[in-house]
Amino acid sequence: MARKGKMVDREIDSIYLHETKVIKIYFPETFSDLYKYNICIMFDGDDYFQMGRIATYSDRLHEDYELTNTIFVGIHYKNRYDRRKKYHPNGEEHDAFTKFLVKEVVPLLDNELPTYHMGKSRILMGDSLAGTFALLTALKYPNTFGKVILHSPYVDEAIMEKVKQAKDLSSLDIYHTIGEKEDKAELSDGKIEDQLTPNRELNEFLSSKNSNYIYHELEDGLHTWKYWQKDMIRALTSIID
Repeated sequence: MARKGKMVDREIDSIYLHETKVIKIYFPETFSDLYKYNICIMFDGDDYFQMGRIATYSDRLHEDYELTNTIFVGIHYKNRYDRRKKYHPNGEEHDAFTKFLVKEVVPLLDNELPTYHMGKSRILMGDSLAGTFALLTALKYPNTFGKVILHSPYVDEAIMEKVKQAKDLSSLDIYHTIGEKEDKAELSDGKIEDQLTPNRELNEFLSSKNSNYIYHELEDGLHTWKYWQKDMIRALTSIID
């Protein structure tokens, strides 16, 4: 089925990453410079466009007026090793990737697109370790990114401690899911870990600190795109005005 929106690529020669990064931008069919837009930045961007069917859902939700003026931006990784280097808080390129996002991606989008230039109009979205990066980055820059969508974020004791040390949890709008069967989650490195328990701990903590927090356990959900994709419409319509 033909797309109703429009996809364009932009290249950024990053001074922080010392590489050229491609970002994919998907405009709704009714895009016009006369209006202002929300920006949803997706880590694992190609996965969200392909397996998450973001373009299809953007078309449908804009057409049905369930989503208001939102542009989706995808940032992808080279391979699973590159992904961990950039997304994991202990990764060698984590700080550089964060600076790339805040100091290169956001300014490019604000310069080229009719955005609100406000934190609440910028959404970060990620799955698994990409969700972890989205959450920690929003906690670090709450005035830049005001909303977060987390699909089965990777959580361990160190990440949980970083969340607990965050100063401004109450200012964020957070949507968070985990699958009911992720007590034996198969991660991208092939390891099997219990991610249900630490995500429940994260839920308990965030629930106590944030009134703008939504949590769902996906019925029979595993750590796969099959379940995240099925939840996409609810995620988008719950968090994006």
